[in-house]
Amino acid sequence: MKEVYLIPGLGADRRVFQYLNLSEHSISHISWIEPLPNESIEQYAGRLTEQIKSPDPILIGVSFGGMIAVEIAKQIKANKIILISSARTQHEIPLHFKLLGRTGIQNILPASWWKRPNRLLYYFFGIQTVQERALLSEILRDTDLRFLKWALHQIVHWKNELTPENGILIHGSADRLFPNSQADITIPGGGHFMIVNRAAEISAQLKQIL
Repeated sequence: MKEVYLIPGLGADRRVFQYLNLSEHSISHISWIEPLPNESIEQYAGRLTEQIKSPDPILIGVSFGGMIAVEIAKQIKANKIILISSARTQHEIPLHFKLLGRTGIQNILPASWWKRPNRLLYYFFGIQTVQERALLSEILRDTDLRFLKWALHQIVHWKNELTPENGILIHGSADRLFPNSQADITIPGGGHFMIVNRAAEISAQLKQIL
């Protein structure tokens, strides 16, 4: 049985994986830890490796978790790196995202904006149902604001140039947050929240990959 480590997206936790069918594998969830002052994404990923006990792990990362998976795999040997709704290198971070982030908007907007879902977030995440709104609301409510701001800074300043040789990117064709037409596997019509609302299709792809 293969050891699979799941890394959630920015501000999210294991709840985003609850609809995937990975019953044939041994699953472990990577938990976010508090960033240290001025800690880089490379240093942070290094500390997360302490949660990985397998000598040959499979890493599955969603969104920001995919970027973390890439950084972890640069420090330890990984069997496979599967990115979902994410980016392999800094060149796959959308320009508009970088420009917004470099304005320091994450520090300008009040905490209440980040902690409450709104139509703009629904649009960019591709939220489709009342149930999905409720899940996003729960996740945002439980998100640590300091971690959120740190992670946003890491995304827009990510310097990674290395594409993982054993990496696979699964991406939705309708992802508005991280639009990317260079995916290895494309989910037609999938948005940034497809780990939830297209879980059956993603599970089928993961079954083939794993």
